[in-house]
Amino acid sequence: MISVQSPGAFTTVQDLGRPGYGLVGLSRAGAADPVAIRLGNRLLGNWENTAALEMTLLGGTFQFHHGADVAVTGGACGPAMWKPFRVAPGGILKFGPITGGVRSYLCIRGGIQVPLVGGSASTHMHGALGGLEGRALRKGDVLELGSEEASGVIRSGLRPEVLAALAYRSTLRVTRGPQADRFDAANLARFHSQAYKVSNNSNRLGIRLEGPALSLSDGAEMTTEGVPLGAVQVAAGGHPIILFVDQQTTGGYPKIANVITVDLPSVGQLRPGDEVRFQQVDPSEAQRLILDRETLLRSEEIFL
Repeated sequence: MISVQSPGAFTTVQDLGRPGYGLVGLSRAGAADPVAIRLGNRLLGNWENTAALEMTLLGGTFQFHHGADVAVTGGACGPAMWKPFRVAPGGILKFGPITGGVRSYLCIRGGIQVPLVGGSASTHMHGALGGLEGRALRKGDVLELGSEEASGVIRSGLRPEVLAALAYRSTLRVTRGPQADRFDAANLARFHSQAYKVSNNSNRLGIRLEGPALSLSDGAEMTTEGVPLGAVQVAAGGHPIILFVDQQTTGGYPKIANVITVDLPSVGQLRPGDEVRFQQVDPSEAQRLILDRETLLRSEEIFL
């Protein structure tokens, strides 16, 4: 088991989420940076979907009662990143501020054991379900670890060129949204050319962006409809919001674009004050990019 001596700014139990529940109003949740948690687990010989800790802005402090092999991935919050290391029985890991992103993942060989909801351990804060009692970790919490018996080979680390290929992007690639035609040419050009600033009022529900407001070419209201992960909605004030992992599953704001799947990990690493731009690509290019990335991630050649 591990004890939480300090939870950091905001730490939750996450895996790759619970897809398939949008029809009943429950978003996928799961790791904001799925590539980081997948690779952290693979480094330890875990299944990619093994539950880990997602730390935001400031890492926590954790004591390991019986020792464990761990790997820390995502934004940097300590000296040993992207490679496994051993924590001795009784050992304490203390993480500092997260840099080069906003979220880090503490993956543990054998994973974290919590009751599954909809087949997933991921915490959905706004639904108050999953993880540890549906909430962020608190000082004094104790987490049970899973058995290492079913785990595979521990790797030494990732090749530097792989980390370079997976570097986070400030220019997010998007496909055309279903209501893009409600914006005239000038507003579409503004959306794709200007830099936006990530608002302090951003979270796992959505990334709110600040910048020159966009306006509709018609003022008619639209009917509420289903919204996908990564949809870029333009709210009443004219400012875009990127719907994210804990998003609502329906919305009535026009969607000017949708962030492509391969760039969603970069969305998960945006921190308040960061600048972001949008670059439109064709759906065929979006599909090629995600297939290329999955081919890379599933290769054994990525490890040292």
